Amino acid sequence: MGQIGIVSNILSTNKEKGLVNLNIAYSYNRTNNFTENITISGISNNSSMADYWVSRANGKSTLDIPLDALPAYQTYLIDTLPTSNTLYGTTFSRYGANSFSTYGQEIKRVITNVGYTGEHAFSIGANFSNMFYFGTTLAISRLNYTGHLEHLESDVNNVIYDFKSFTYADHLEATGTGYSLKIGTIIKPVEFLRIGLALQSPTVYRITENYFDNISSHFDTQLNNIDHYEYINKTSSYKYTLTTPFRANAGFALQIKKRAIISADYEFVNYSISQFSKAIDGESFDNENRSIREMYKSASNIRLGAELRLSNIYLRGGYSYYGKAFKPGEDNKALDYNSLSFGIGMRQQNFYLDLGFTALYSSRLYYMYSDPGYLEPATIKTTRNTFAVTFGYKFGI
Repeated sequence: MGQIGIVSNILSTNKEKGLVNLNIAYSYNRTNNFTENITISGISNNSSMADYWVSRANGKSTLDIPLDALPAYQTYLIDTLPTSNTLYGTTFSRYGANSFSTYGQEIKRVITNVGYTGEHAFSIGANFSNMFYFGTTLAISRLNYTGHLEHLESDVNNVIYDFKSFTYADHLEATGTGYSLKIGTIIKPVEFLRIGLALQSPTVYRITENYFDNISSHFDTQLNNIDHYEYINKTSSYKYTLTTPFRANAGFALQIKKRAIISADYEFVNYSISQFSKAIDGESFDNENRSIREMYKSASNIRLGAELRLSNIYLRGGYSYYGKAFKPGEDNKALDYNSLSFGIGMRQQNFYLDLGFTALYSSRLYYMYSDPGYLEPATIKTTRNTFAVTFGYKFGI
């Protein structure tokens, strides 16, 4: 269920001036859907994920290999060069025996992400003189996310010496609870115009994260009657705080008699002020927070909508644009989101029924690993279609 809510009047007067009425409300809103399934495949003639692991291990002894590169070392995808204990080569270069690596392997990556964020909102709203409307909300957000990927490289054309295949799996689970405060007002200076202003404080999440990865490798020849190796990094658990940016909104709506409404909203978000903090293991997150400031910038989001009333039938349409959050020079500097929505609703005295459809479009570049100058990105084009049915009932009418 994407949304459920209830509103109750706790004070109602017959006044024309001053406090006219006061309402309280509770609602639950599914604010994000992380579910996606992506498959990327192709032939690589210039690179392997093993090259990334070499870049992570170079300069370190075998006892100090970073945790993310250790499985590759333990499964012989990378190893030290014959002339050094701190420089590494890959199976594609026969661990330095070849001056150049031999590629041509098939690469396939399958990404399966599931999860959501949902918000419990406790609100109070007041009507003053049928002209000023004020409200405030305490929001309690819940995060639940599971990200899983499998990366396979295989020598399907048998062009690489002694290498057959490897499979790398990466699994992340994150759960958390966040808190934020929202305040807003609607001003109705004249009957046909409504002006809205709102602020949302940063959401402060306390997150628990569990992570593990593993590798299995297969070779053409056997060493001590073994032609395949497996290594699993034990599950690592982390706890930390994530603070998201504040949001500022402004908008207006024009009511054309009782036949139509046209509305527009503008939202400002500065993504560069997001930050991590308060890790239970004492991690400072200085590098991560510096990367956020260097990569992200502020963005503008615009939402336009219209509604036409035909007796007790309502027709609706909308368009939303979510602006570019990455700074110029970043790989996804052109990433933005466009959304179209359509709906039809029916109103009676004490109940209503709405049908809605929303399509969200985006296109982004995705690098499977870091190997500058050699690895080309995949382009992921996403269309997310959402169908919604909403039923409402007014008690006591």
